Amino acid sequence: MLLSLVVGIATAPLLTWAAVSSQTYNWANVKIGGGGGFVPNIVFNPSQKGLAYARTDIGGVYKLNSDDSWTPLLDFVDNARWNYWGVDALATDPVDPDRLYLATGMYTNSWDPNDGQILISTDQGATFTPSPLPFKVGGNMPGRGMGERLAVDPNMNSILFFGARSGNGLWKSTNFGASWSKVSSFTNTGTYVPDPTDTTGYNSDKIGISFVTFDSTSGKSGSATPRIFVGVANLGSTNVFVSNDAGSTWSAVAGQNSTYIPHKGVLSPAEKTLYVSYSNGAGPYDGTLGAVQRYNITSGVWTDITPVSGSDLYFGFGGLAVDVQNPGTVMVAALNSWWPDGQIFRSTDGGATWSALWAWGSYPQIFKYYTYSDSKAPWLGPDTDVFDLGTLQIGWMMEGLSIDPFDSNHWLYGTGATIYGGHDLLTWDTTHNVTLESLADGIEETSVQNLISPPTGPPLLSALGDIEGFVHNSLTTAPAAEYSNPAWATAADIDFAGNKPTNIVRIGTGDSSTGKQVALSSDSGNSWSQDYGAADNVTGGKVALSADADTVLWRTNGNGVLVSQYTNPFTAVPTLPSDAEIASDKLNNSIFYGASGSKFYISVDGGHTFTSPSSLGASTAPFKVIVNPGVTGDVWVSSDVGIFHTTNSGQSFTQLAGPTEAWGIALGAPAKTGGYPALFAAASFGTQTGYFRSDDEGVSWVQINDAAHGFGSLSSNCISGDPRIYGRVYIGTNGRGIFYGDASGSAPPTTITSTASSSSKTSSASSTSSTKTTSSSSSSVKTNSTSSSSTVKSSSSTVSSTSTGSAPGATQSAYGQCGGTGFTGPTICASGSTCTVSNPYYSQCIPS
Repeated sequence: MLLSLVVGIATAPLLTWAAVSSQTYNWANVKIGGGGGFVPNIVFNPSQKGLAYARTDIGGVYKLNSDDSWTPLLDFVDNARWNYWGVDALATDPVDPDRLYLATGMYTNSWDPNDGQILISTDQGATFTPSPLPFKVGGNMPGRGMGERLAVDPNMNSILFFGARSGNGLWKSTNFGASWSKVSSFTNTGTYVPDPTDTTGYNSDKIGISFVTFDSTSGKSGSATPRIFVGVANLGSTNVFVSNDAGSTWSAVAGQNSTYIPHKGVLSPAEKTLYVSYSNGAGPYDGTLGAVQRYNITSGVWTDITPVSGSDLYFGFGGLAVDVQNPGTVMVAALNSWWPDGQIFRSTDGGATWSALWAWGSYPQIFKYYTYSDSKAPWLGPDTDVFDLGTLQIGWMMEGLSIDPFDSNHWLYGTGATIYGGHDLLTWDTTHNVTLESLADGIEETSVQNLISPPTGPPLLSALGDIEGFVHNSLTTAPAAEYSNPAWATAADIDFAGNKPTNIVRIGTGDSSTGKQVALSSDSGNSWSQDYGAADNVTGGKVALSADADTVLWRTNGNGVLVSQYTNPFTAVPTLPSDAEIASDKLNNSIFYGASGSKFYISVDGGHTFTSPSSLGASTAPFKVIVNPGVTGDVWVSSDVGIFHTTNSGQSFTQLAGPTEAWGIALGAPAKTGGYPALFAAASFGTQTGYFRSDDEGVSWVQINDAAHGFGSLSSNCISGDPRIYGRVYIGTNGRGIFYGDASGSAPPTTITSTASSSSKTSSASSTSSTKTTSSSSSSVKTNSTSSSSTVKSSSSTVSSTSTGSAPGATQSAYGQCGGTGFTGPTICASGSTCTVSNPYYSQCIPS
């Protein structure tokens, strides 16, 4: 056994590590196919046909391909640059289409400590150079669908303007975004905040600038454009401003609507008209009233062209588009029409008259003026020509709406879940019936809460934010349906039973019509039933399902740790901290594990009571607890100080030499038949941070991600190893969906050098068991990339085991349990096997 145990826990020595070698991996998205998250805007380049980009709030930016699919541009983003995936504004250069600019940063409150940046590309997003900003940018903050806040001067493209949040005002660059200075003459920086009482700062921060729009008709090529419009998030006061001297001075546009907040300001050059959409909220979730206005730049006259009024107006307006090939054609989207569906309006006479995507008949009859197709993402649904009230086919949170400047038939709009659109838009004006289809193929922007890869059944099941989750029978084909009965918007966690892996449990976050947030499946997630033992309005957290699938341990959000057997009412578990990471043993139905702070916990009575047999060294924040599916008591814990391993149910732990911090960890198929499972970790080895695999219980490692695949924030991601395919690992990201990776070629030779600054010491024994110890202070250790296979089934100890109540004469089959504290089954092994003590809670029949 290359990695041996130490009685108690060794104090972690200070180690100097050689760089971990890399192994090539092939990475691809697990196909969901419909996006899966909010797409605030789609921006077409006005000069190059077919060039368009879609920005997302937490998943980066995508470039449109000729076949309607999309290519991600920010997959290089790693843990150090995780906030690049929050894209608050995008500008594609109308003079030099190769130039692309992104305003990135995730949050303006304390959740993100980093200032934002403008990412600059001169090759349409193949590469980027960051230009730092002296303030934060909020790609996932309220009002993120407004815009665009970033704009390139269409007559002198070295000039850019950017409208900031948080009262930081308007900024200008004169050198293609390389450096920025504040426009001191622009003093109205926005007053609106969604909720001034929010102590987190998320809803109490100023939304700031709404949009920046150049009037290209006011200037000539080679000179700075004189006329610039800027919208500001003010509610109840002037909010659209204009400069007629290239930004030197500014004034409020006379006659404007000051009742609502401007969201979009779109120029129709041939009409010399600025169209503006308004809402009484910042979006994307709020907004109950609004307006649409057109401003004739020549005459200085504003006209109210709001498509509906009275009781038909119960939403604000967001997405706004003009057809530059057909002046007077304008479209606008209801920002938040949650019932009976979203709504989009179209006018061909500058807003004098409008037609809608659907209309009421005699209630509850509704006339649909579109046909619907979600063939590229069948789960989006519902797939029916019969309009069912409340089905939300058209979408919600519709801030992005665009018409291709080179093709009047081609239109796209973003929703809270996908991109819709089509290629027959002009039929709206003739037969008044367009094809509405999901066109988000290649966009994978789900926020992944957890992943499981059971040993039988489908290769993968997911728990996702906003779109519930899926049974992934195929990794390359979009799933047909989300989980249902019950259905929630977000599944917080998921787990399977070790001895009965077709049995699954998942939990929700409270966003459903039912108050009970625990669901059970016995057929690998194909069908579900509510766990009626769950109390109403108890939600979220983490969940573990016992080995035989009869007991659910649930660490809730705000209600402590709860346990239930046979779907009886959940009861409190006061002996396990409310923040504990939890896991079930995959063989022994009575055993659960937990970790909190520096303590490890175990329950041998089905999760009702926990004790702490040992500590996790200097850990203050355990991140994940995982269990060897083939051996009871073989447990791994990742934490803020690295990775810990026990093979005796936590009676003692060894801290791995190498990882200095670790987040997601997982076990997968072994390198050799009968060998120890491969160990995957999102971790730091000193200054080297990424994703790693070990085939020898953490003695040696290879890095498996590369410069093109950073996967964003390590601490936000989950991982799962595939128990059936050696080397395969699944990574669930916070915004870029699910990836799966397969090893390519052989692992490189592994050489690990560690130097201890002081001798390793062991703590006082927390158990009377006798285990073999080795020194961790050797100056040089070389290993092969695979370890002895004996560590899976031959882990033994001199610790005595206690058996009770075994049936006389009964025998246990090979590899079955034959003893352990509280065990009531047969203690005599079948011929050819010997009952071998693995730890105080588990003995196993090992073939002789």
